[in-house]
Parts: sequence; C-alpha cells; structure tokens
Amino acid sequence: MIEYLYIGMLCVATLLLFFAFKHYNATKTLQLDGVRTKATVVDLIEIRGDDSYTYKPVFEYTNRNNAVVRFNSSVSSSPPAYKVGESVMIIYEKHGDERKIVSFWGLYRWTIILMCIAAPLLIIGGGYMLYSKG
Repeated sequence: MIEYLYIGMLCVATLLLFFAFKHYNATKTLQLDGVRTKATVVDLIEIRGDDSYTYKPVFEYTNRNNAVVRFNSSVSSSPPAYKVGESVMIIYEKHGDERKIVSFWGLYRWTIILMCIAAPLLIIGGGYMLYSKG
C-alpha cells in the first residue's frame, strides 16, 4: 500500500519536471525570437494583504508598431521592487502577449519553483523505487 504513495510522488515529480522544462523552453524561445526594449514603471498598485500592503509595478513601453503598451507585473512585493520612473529591460513576443522582465527571476521564476518542488519528490519516490527491489 505504501508503494502507491512513492509511485505517486514519482509521477508528480515527473509531471512537475515536464512543466519546468516546458517553461524553460518557452523562455529560451522568447529570448531568441522576442524583442528587447526598455520599460518604465509608471505606477505601483497597492495590494492589501492580511496585515500589510504589497506593491505591484505597472510597466509601460513602446512596441515596434509605436503603440504604447501597459502591463502589470505578475509579482508584488513589500517593499516595492521598483520605483515609479525606474527603467527596466523587458522582452516581449512580436506577435503575442507574453512579456518578461530580463532578470534571473523574471525569466526563470517558474522553472526554478517547479524544479524545487519536484526534486525532493523525485529523490524520495525514485529512491524508494530503486532500492525497494533489492
């Protein structure tokens, strides 16, 4: 019966690694085919938490068609990670809506998070499967 738990861990780890690899490949494709430009922080959205506030930056940039594009960051923090008026390098798809801040966490956040969850599950589930037969 306990074997099912370890098999489940191994399956979940494999699934998480698949999605981590998928996010990594999407980021690499964006880096190869995307357009790099500077974006400016134009606002900080205040988000109320349980006991404090976090701040989500709003970026604005001009795309290749000379259209001004605004987008909210997917991450909020306290203290704010950026100040209003600050410039950051971003990369965006030519014909899509995907855009990322050019930084380690901006590009690889989901890859790292998924791999951090998958690694212990893979070690525990895989280790059990390898050594239970012996």
